[in-house]
Amino acid sequence: MLILGIESATDRVGCAIGGHEGVRALHEVTGGRKHAETLTPAIEFVCHQAGVALSELGCIAVDIGPGLFTGMRVGIATAKAMAHALRVPMVGISSLDLLAFPLRHTPRTIVAVIDARRGEIYHALYRQAPGGLQRITEPTVGSVEDLLGMLGVRRDDILLVGDGALRYRDQIAPELPKAAFADAWLAHPSAAPLVQLAHAQALREQFVNQWELAPLYLRAPDAEINWMTRQGRHR
Repeated sequence: MLILGIESATDRVGCAIGGHEGVRALHEVTGGRKHAETLTPAIEFVCHQAGVALSELGCIAVDIGPGLFTGMRVGIATAKAMAHALRVPMVGISSLDLLAFPLRHTPRTIVAVIDARRGEIYHALYRQAPGGLQRITEPTVGSVEDLLGMLGVRRDDILLVGDGALRYRDQIAPELPKAAFADAWLAHPSAAPLVQLAHAQALREQFVNQWELAPLYLRAPDAEINWMTRQGRHR
């Protein structure tokens, strides 16, 4: 089965095509926040590079967040529209899972951290498991202090990954002197592990229909927060 993976939940936007033989084509751009303008040409590009027609796709996979609200909406809306038009099932994968997956061979506890803006971060913890990783905490949004409080009582070796970890590294490192930080090129979720994880779910027929797939927001969108803030000031 050929899978198209769509990634747009953070500052990186891109897509990949792959199947049982692995990823056949990948295109990604980081920064610029032009998710809507970038995504459709990127899909056309990877299809051309892989020599795959849209009609040959058997599944659409998409990053469901948490992440940037506009980027998430662009990716999920595009994925749903394609799944509906092609009449194929979908797979949704969390951006935190995608961050952690490339580090699955480390014996350390992986802490995936995404910058949520407004002084907050999204995070989840993972550990090695047969065939990959096991998530050991649910995706959470909170302050850096909240994360430090949770990690400070743990005795295991820690590896932090993600743009949130890098942004707040100067705050985290002094409190966790034995913690390691993943390289900057791993700081954003990628469409390549999205295809890999989606293919594993496809083999187990763990699909969802496009009307059932929902974004993982964890908090209200910024526009709603801004509106509530303005309303509070006028009371």
